[in-house]
Amino acid sequence: MRSIVCAAVFSAVALSALGASCENLISLQLPDTKITRAQTVASGGFTPANGRATKGGTNAYESVPAFCRVAATLTPSKDSGIKIEVWLPVSGWNQKFQAVGNGGWAGVIGYNNLAQGVKDGYAAAGTDTGHSENTGSFVLGHPEKLIDFAWRSEHEMAVKGKAIVAAFYGAAAKRSYWNGCSTGGRQALKEAQMFPDDFDGIIAGAPANRNLTQFWDGVLMFKEAGSHIPASKLPVVHQAALNACDAKDGLKDGLIADPRKCDFDPAILRCKAEDGPTCLTDKQVETARKMYEPVKNPRTGRELGPGLARGSELTWGFMGNGPDPYAVALDQLKYVVFKDANWDWRTFDLARDGERYWAPENLPMNATDPNMKPFFAHNGKLLMYQGFADSNVSPFQTIAYYQNVVDNSGGPDKASDNVRLFLAPGMGHCGGGDGPNEFDKIGALNRWVETNEAPQNLTASQRVEGKVTRTRPLCPFPQIAVYKGSGSVDDAANFSCRAH
Repeated sequence: MRSIVCAAVFSAVALSALGASCENLISLQLPDTKITRAQTVASGGFTPANGRATKGGTNAYESVPAFCRVAATLTPSKDSGIKIEVWLPVSGWNQKFQAVGNGGWAGVIGYNNLAQGVKDGYAAAGTDTGHSENTGSFVLGHPEKLIDFAWRSEHEMAVKGKAIVAAFYGAAAKRSYWNGCSTGGRQALKEAQMFPDDFDGIIAGAPANRNLTQFWDGVLMFKEAGSHIPASKLPVVHQAALNACDAKDGLKDGLIADPRKCDFDPAILRCKAEDGPTCLTDKQVETARKMYEPVKNPRTGRELGPGLARGSELTWGFMGNGPDPYAVALDQLKYVVFKDANWDWRTFDLARDGERYWAPENLPMNATDPNMKPFFAHNGKLLMYQGFADSNVSPFQTIAYYQNVVDNSGGPDKASDNVRLFLAPGMGHCGGGDGPNEFDKIGALNRWVETNEAPQNLTASQRVEGKVTRTRPLCPFPQIAVYKGSGSVDDAANFSCRAH
């Protein structure tokens, strides 16, 4: 990688004789790389390919300062076609590089995240991971494209993105960061595990390591008539969970601070007579109970996926109203495990096919190796975060992985210098939800990497119609935010982080 960056700097010197403009980068030569665009974009002048730059009636890119937009196609294999973009601030560059992650099956470059990076002063890079589909169908007959999606596109983007930065500015970035959630959180961990020297600091939100939970919850919902819990009943289940567990942390505030200590049983909502809008049928009670439980092989007892947290019920709606399980999870089975676009999920046998699902060749994208020692060896910092009310990625999966990393690193005292996990009560998948869910992740990571100031807590905000209505500290796991006993419960200053 260093040789590529040095070559790029040399190319930048050569380009400077031609004017060193953004547009000159079109002639930059990098291995397995074709620069397809090098264009200066005026302040507020970016428009996505679909032409939709507005959100809520305003231009979402209006406040983005002028930047050099570089697009490239990377071909590390004969079947690769990895698209990347690097956005380089024309002025005010903070001398740092920030790569941004994807969601779901990717297939698109996250322009909003690139725009935020530029606004914050970073040279930012993103990738489509090597395809343009919104499903997993691209992997059929294309094993190299599965590798590109699984890990190669992120590493290639990091290497080539840094080289483009060096070519444009005439100097390499002083710091490099990864910032991603969901698939981006999984990508973050994969980078740290496989390419520990790519980044100085990594943000891994709700790492979406694949398992059978999402798919199996869909099976529970839709395979048998009457088992589906309609979206209209989810608030009823959620409120019952709050009634049972909200006050267990000593404060009744509409949030379950630690779902691991909640023993809510949905049977309390069992209909006394006929089905109704405020009760659950026998089959619906059984569905809810099983969704809280880990998915296990009924023959061996092996865990095939984590259960969902009590308090996450309002986020169960992403599974939809059927007739099929959640598409992202279903596609993993159709296109990767069974390699059959017409595979019928109703034929799935948990004991037999659950083991097939977990074959290593079917999960090349998963980032579950707990050995972070090579990343930590150069003082790399890993900031993990997760919503406790997330049903897209179970918090129990994230906690289990974090604990494995800590154990592998010699225990919490040693590991805390390099990795910390922050759990947000009431927060859904990567944000949203009933709890405070906006916090300065990249600022905290910067301070940790550059001044060795480890985050003792992260102050999170909750907004309603654009106004902050509540703040709360997010504490490094396993601590939780405990009310001091006086003052507004909506003010973070009135809470402290303590063991629970």
